[in-house]
Amino acid sequence: MSTCSSCGQRKARRRCPALGQDICPICCGTKRLTEIDCPESCVHLGTARAHPAAVVRKQQERDVAALMPSISHLTERQYQVFFLFQTLIARHKPDGLSRLLDIDVAEASAAAAATLETAARGVIYEHTAAALPAQRLAGEFRALLAEMREAGASVYDREAALVLRAIETGARASGGDTAYLELMGRILQTNRAASRAAAAGAAPAADAPSLIIP
Repeated sequence: MSTCSSCGQRKARRRCPALGQDICPICCGTKRLTEIDCPESCVHLGTARAHPAAVVRKQQERDVAALMPSISHLTERQYQVFFLFQTLIARHKPDGLSRLLDIDVAEASAAAAATLETAARGVIYEHTAAALPAQRLAGEFRALLAEMREAGASVYDREAALVLRAIETGARASGGDTAYLELMGRILQTNRAASRAAAAGAAPAADAPSLIIP
C-alpha cells in the first residue's frame, strides 16, 4: 500500500479525484474543501454531506450558537453585508510577519463603524484604530463599501455601521487571540460547502444545523 500523497506519512486508502492520487482518510476528512478542492463527483464528499460525523455536527451547532447573539438583530440585507465583510476578513493578509488577531478585527470594525456613524450625522471625520493591522483592515472595509456602491448597491451608512458593530461585538467577546477568526472560518467553510451542494442539486443533511446566509 502506498503512502498518502498529501501528508507523506500515513497509508493511502482513498483515491482523491481532485489530486489524482491516493491519500489517507485523515487528510481526506480534514482537508476536504479547504486545502483540497473536491469535485462534486467525489463519493467521499457525498458521503460526508449525507452522514456528517457526530463531532462535526456538534461543532457546527456550537458555532451557530456562538455567532447568533451578535447577529440575531440583523436584517436579511444586513446578513449579506455581514458575510461580505467576513469574507474580506478571511482573505486579509497583514503585512510582514504579523498575524491578524480578534482584537484587530474588533478595533478595525469599531473605527470603520464610528466613521460611518459620524457621516450619517453629516460630519465627515475618519476615525482610526490604534494598531496598524486594524488600521489597514478598516481601510479595506471602506474600500469594499465604496466598490459595492460603485456597483450600484444601496448600502446606507447607518446600516453598514450596524453590521460592523455586530462584528466588533463578536470579536470582543471571543475570549481568545483568534477564537472569533477561527469561528468565522469554520462557518464560512460550512457555508461554501452548502452553497456548492445546492448548486449541484444535492440535499443537505437532515440533521445538520443551519444558518441561512444569503
